[in-house]
Parts: sequence; C-alpha cells; structure tokens
Amino acid sequence: MTAALTQSTGPAHTRIYAYGAARGENAVPNDDLVGPIDSSDEWIRQRTGIITRMRANAETTAIDLASDAAAEAISRSGVDPELIDAVIVATISNPKQTPSVSAIVADRVGANPAAAYDVNAACAGFAYGVAQADALVRAGAARYAVVVGAEKLSDIVDPTDRSISFLLGDGAGAAVVGPSDFPGIGPTVWGSDGSKADAVAMNHTLVEFRDGLAPWPTLRQEGPTVFRWAVWEMVKVARQALEAAGIEASDLAAFVPHQANMRIIDEFAKQLKLPESVVIGRDIETTGNTSAASIPLATHRLLEEHPELSGGLALQIGFGAGLVFGAQVVVLP
Repeated sequence: MTAALTQSTGPAHTRIYAYGAARGENAVPNDDLVGPIDSSDEWIRQRTGIITRMRANAETTAIDLASDAAAEAISRSGVDPELIDAVIVATISNPKQTPSVSAIVADRVGANPAAAYDVNAACAGFAYGVAQADALVRAGAARYAVVVGAEKLSDIVDPTDRSISFLLGDGAGAAVVGPSDFPGIGPTVWGSDGSKADAVAMNHTLVEFRDGLAPWPTLRQEGPTVFRWAVWEMVKVARQALEAAGIEASDLAAFVPHQANMRIIDEFAKQLKLPESVVIGRDIETTGNTSAASIPLATHRLLEEHPELSGGLALQIGFGAGLVFGAQVVVLP
C-alpha cells in the first residue's frame, strides 16, 4: 500500500494588507509627443483623457520600479519580509527574457528565498497576480505574497505610432496579500480570447530584429476593436465579478478599472449604473496607461486622496493584450 501524502492547507480567507507605488521620474505633457504623430494636445485629451504621462529615466528599469513599489507595500503592511513566501511580478517589459523581474525584486526587498515568478498577462496582469496570491495563501503554499504590476512601456514605444504610443507611461504598483479573519478578496472572473491576439500586440519579434529583418519591436493596437471589446464584453465580466462576490454595484466604495482610456472608464461606469457615491480611479489623467501597473497605481492614489475608502469594497478589472481579462472585488486596506 502506498503511503498517504500530506497536502497543505492554509487560512480560510485572505485580504490585501497595503499598497505601494512608484512612478517614472518625468511628467511628459501631450505637447511633447504631438509632433511625430501630427496631432494636438486637444485631440489627445478628448480621445483619452490624458494630460501628462509619467515616464522613467533611461537608466531606470522595470525592475527598479517594481522593487520600489514592493518595498513601500511591505513597509506599509507591517509584514516581516522574511515571512513573504511568494513574489509575483506582472509585466510585459522585463528588459531580459530571463532571469525574472520577480527573483531580483524578492532579493532586493529582503524576501529571499521566496518563490518568485513573472506573469505576462499585460493589462490584466495585476488581477491575475491577486487571484494567484489569494489561492497560494489559502492553499498553504505561502504565508504572505507580494503582487507587483510593473512596466517601463517607454522602452517599447514608437513615437510616430498613432495607435497607442501617446497613451503609455512607466510605473509600478504593488500589494501585500496575506491571511485574514474575513473574506477580503472575492472570487476572480478571468479568461482569454486568443482569437483577437492581433488587436494589441508587438509589431515584430526579437528574432526578426536580430536578423535585421525588422526594426526594434514596439507595441501597437487596433483602437476601435479594443474599445468595442472593452466596453461591451468587459462590462459583462465586471458584472460577473460583482455577482460572484455576492454584492451589488451600490455596495461598492470604489471602482478601479484598468487605466486604458478615460472614455472607456466613463462608459464602463455608465453601463454598470454606478451610484454617485462610488469613487472611480482616474489615474490615467496624469500617469498614462501603465498596463499591469495601472490598477495598483490607481488604487494607491485613491487611498492617498480618499483615506475614508479604507475598509470599503473595490471592484477592479484588468483587460488587454492576449486578449486577456481578470476581475475581482477586494476590501481596501
């Protein structure tokens, strides 16, 4: 007879303890970008709601931004870094294909030898990371986990591209997830649609670049396709996340969608019939679209500007290249 295996189990509930943030060092106004795309400050504001976006210095990497955000989240959480057993970094802008951003971040923040891995789920990456951290802690695979969304998108921008270049910013946001006496992270509604893989994608491969067959790969998008998908399909996902959490839109204190475009955010709020009392994250106005970093950066800002939201419920939803999506309701720390 085979010996019986032991399987680990953890606490019944988890919650987010604290957030941390790091933004690129430079505020880049629309006027600095309009020349190569033959546009105007007014056009960008009307189409996207962006006034400035934060971009990092040339020598600052996504790893640096991720480390700073994670360090702040850990410091604010009061959790000893040695108790952090997992570091998950969601990013599409690791400057190297290996090693992972997460392993370096884990070492820098004092969590070594935590399990560390990167998630490539673009703008849904942070929501994916929270889903995994919640599952790891409740399964007993980690006591505490740090989830980071970190991007230096200015590295993969073509200044002459009218589809996405003027949207993108640099930054990182992080959260510490750990055991809780109450349910602090609702069920995650997530998925993908690879049939729309070309809607947001790199325009070339690194192999084509190496072989001199293409210029440096940059990010492009089919704006109208993404807009329609985000507004019509993602509203359904947001509703499913509310339903899975057993709450109504009127129970929310905050709504933090991926900071893709202000028109998408406004349309989302309208479709969800959010009451006036719900505070909506609109960090895109001065930070830009930071892909995986956008939800934690927007949440961090909301908590700084509205401390009264602490303890309230927030619906967060990320969606982007893949196409991929993820949403869950969380209790704000």
